[in-house]
This record gives sequence, C-alpha cells and structure tokens, in this order.
Amino acid sequence: MKFSFKTLIILITFMFSGFFFLQAQENVRKDYLSADFHKGRRDALRAKLPDNSVAIFFASPVRNRANDVDFIYHQDPDLFYLTGYNEPHAVLLVFKNAQTDKSGNEYNEIFFVQTRNAQAEQWTGRRLGSAGAQEKLGILNSLNNTDFKTYDVNFEKFDKILFYDFKNDVRDNARDEGDLFSLIQQFKTKVGYGVEANSLGAEPKKNNLDLRGLNTIMGELRGIKTKDELDLLRKAVFISAVGQAEVMKAMHPGMTETEVQGIHEFVFKKYGSEYEGYPSIVGAGNNGCILHYIENTEIDIQSDQMILMDLGAEYHGYTADVTRTIPIDGKFSKEEKAIYDLVYQAQEEAIQMAKPGVSMSEMGALASTIINKGLAALGVIENETTRHTYFPHGLSHHIGLDVHDKGPRGPLQENMVITVEPGIYIPNGSKCDPKWWGIAVRIEDDILITKNGSELLSGFAPRKSEDIEALMKQSSPLAQFTLPALKGNK
Repeated sequence: MKFSFKTLIILITFMFSGFFFLQAQENVRKDYLSADFHKGRRDALRAKLPDNSVAIFFASPVRNRANDVDFIYHQDPDLFYLTGYNEPHAVLLVFKNAQTDKSGNEYNEIFFVQTRNAQAEQWTGRRLGSAGAQEKLGILNSLNNTDFKTYDVNFEKFDKILFYDFKNDVRDNARDEGDLFSLIQQFKTKVGYGVEANSLGAEPKKNNLDLRGLNTIMGELRGIKTKDELDLLRKAVFISAVGQAEVMKAMHPGMTETEVQGIHEFVFKKYGSEYEGYPSIVGAGNNGCILHYIENTEIDIQSDQMILMDLGAEYHGYTADVTRTIPIDGKFSKEEKAIYDLVYQAQEEAIQMAKPGVSMSEMGALASTIINKGLAALGVIENETTRHTYFPHGLSHHIGLDVHDKGPRGPLQENMVITVEPGIYIPNGSKCDPKWWGIAVRIEDDILITKNGSELLSGFAPRKSEDIEALMKQSSPLAQFTLPALKGNK
C-alpha cells in the first residue's frame, strides 16, 4: 500500500500523540473519580428511569470569549457525573432496558464522542476518541460522534425519551457533522422534536418526549453524595478555607480587591484546584452589599472597612462555597462586631439545627427570626416584625458538581452537603442610623448532613470574630513579596 507524504505525516502525528497522551496520563494526580464510580452512577440512573425509556445527555457547548478565543471548556455536570468525560461535542444515551443491535449483541448505553484529529490535537489538546473512551472511561459501547447521524435507534418504541430542553445557544461549525450543533439537530430529527401536526389534520402520534423528569431523577442522585464524592468535596472545602485563612494573615489597608482575589486563587492553584467553582466575590465596604459583586476593582482599601470574600475552589469537578467577612485593619469596630456576631449567632444556631428530617426552609426561618430580633435590639429596624431587605437571600443550598447543586426537595437526608450562609447587608443610604451604613456581613460554611446531625467541613477558616482578629495578627509569607511599581499614570 502506498501512502502520500501528507498521509504519512498524519499517521506519524497520531502515533506520537498517542505516545505523549499515555505519558501525560502517568504524571497526573491519582484522586480523580474512577471509571467504576461513573459506571455506578449510570447504573443508579438506570434503576430510577421509568420502564421502557431512554435518557439523553449532551455535552456542554464551547463558549466563545472573543474573536478566535474561547472560554476554558467546562463539561456539563450531569454528563461528567455519568461518564467522567471532559471534552465537547458528545452525546450519551442510557437505556432502561437492554437493547439488541443488528448483530444480536446486547447493550444498555451508547456514548458518541468527538473523533481523534491529529491536527486539531496539536492546537487544542489531546482527545480520547472512541477507543480512549472505551479504555479510559470503561464505556465499551463508545463510537465517534460522526456516527450518530446514521446510527439506528428506533425512538418511537420508547414510552419516554428523557432529556433537558435546549436553549438554542449553540454555535454551528458547518464543516463538522459531529459538532454539538449537528448532534442536537440530528437528535431533534430522530425523535420528532418540534414537529407540528401536518396540514391534513391527521391525528399526531403520541408524544413520548419528557423534558422534566430527568431533572428530578438527577437531583435525587446528585443530592446524596457517595464516599468518593465526599472525599473530593472535603478537599475542595479545605482548600477554600485555607485560602480564607491565608488572606486573613495577609490582609492590610491599601490592598486592592483584585489582589485579595489573587491570593485566594493562588492557594487554589497551589493545591491543584483546576478552576474556581463560580466567579470570585471580593467586596470591600459598601461593595459587600452587592450579593454577587464580581468586578473586584476597588483599589486602596481603607482601614475603616470590612471586606466580604465569597470564593470556592473547584477540585476535580466538585466545588466548595465559603464566605468570610473580616476587618481590613484586623479589628472589628463596635458596630461591625455587633452585626458580625449577630450573623454568627444565626449561623451557629442554624447549623446546630441541621440533621436528617429538618428542612432548609426551617433552618432559614430560624436564622431570620434571630436576625430580626437582633436588628431590632440594635435599633437598625423598628421591631422584629418590621419588613426589611437587610437579609434578602435564602440560608442554604446544595453544593457538589455545581455551586448551586441539584438535590431533592424536602427534608435533609444523610450525606447531603449544603451551605449555611446568613447575612446582613446595610447599604449606604439605608433607613437607619448612618453608623450602620456600608456594613455587609456574610458567613458561609459547608456542612455534611450526618446520621444524627451535621459535620462542619469548612472550620479551618475561623468564624468567631475574636478568632478572626487573633489570626489576623499572625504574619503572612506574602509580606515579603513585592513587585516593581507600574510606570505611567495611575
């Protein structure tokens, strides 16, 4: 057989890309979720699916940042949970009942992944391909995404086809029949998604498309963490708490919000955390009253302010959510301490209440009652029944693969991981004594629901006001880290 020079180069590139792929896999952290974990999650999903059904999961789209630069890719959490796959342009089918192909072979899942491409991999990184998905992910029935269009699945025979509705925000690469846009369009054609009744008035076929049931099923699965998930969540939370503690030691007047953010995220990377679980929130003074303040552009932070820091490391897919509020100069003023200690009291009593059978709403009601009584006692509001917006958000949510993770509604259950995050925010210009203006306090911790109560996971970062002040007196290794000044206008 004769090869053209171009074909020979491609073959050699594939050979070496495979060699370097294997080498790279040997020099990585060893605490990633295993193929057995993901298989167990697919089996657990299959057990919850209704009879004669199939569940469909698509990869997240690639998001464009600007021009020819894309955002760093982040996989759809459900698809990652079920496969461990971290590449785009893929679709997973999980069948309730075993299927039989034309050769008489049985299967209960099919995974279509992006193809190997030596030229693309040189620019954007290694791909598993179908063979890699079989070997590394243990999904034996893995095919190239370009095979999806012609793969014969009789969707009409299922009582239910479960999938999430589409947001119509996926770009089309017209040169790639296996990209996510094409996979979605091919799927819509196969299942009759969006097909209207014909003009002759014929009775339409029974619709077997279920766009709601999957969210409930995945919430039931993801809301209760396995041991493997808890191991990763503990690490993510610990990393985030260490970041808070290191900033407490490094904090001093004159810093910038961006600098504070950078210290946190340096700690994350030092531990091997791949991403932040959400945009970092670092708000000094009145900026802390903006719940999702992510600009972090304030410079020359003043000594008479506090700074609210809400950040979470994402470690191997699992994210923490930890918030601390500290005084810039290391000492709470009288008013700051009064508000801080009130928030701490509400949080502490809510944490003590947390156990199986109790609901997040019950915990939230307790925290609100404590905060209202405290604000009335301080004279911030007229009485404890006065309506106000100083505590405008809920107390708790699930964390896991998402910072606001999926989870079942209703009473707490063992092995759920949730936040407890009361807060008081008094923006400048509020209808109270100006001495309270600009004070914003949120204390957010992550807890594991245990058999008889809860376990505080983020306790490495001090929570009590006196403990924060004590840690802020310690020296920081960053104190000696200085950089040349920027030249030019400020």
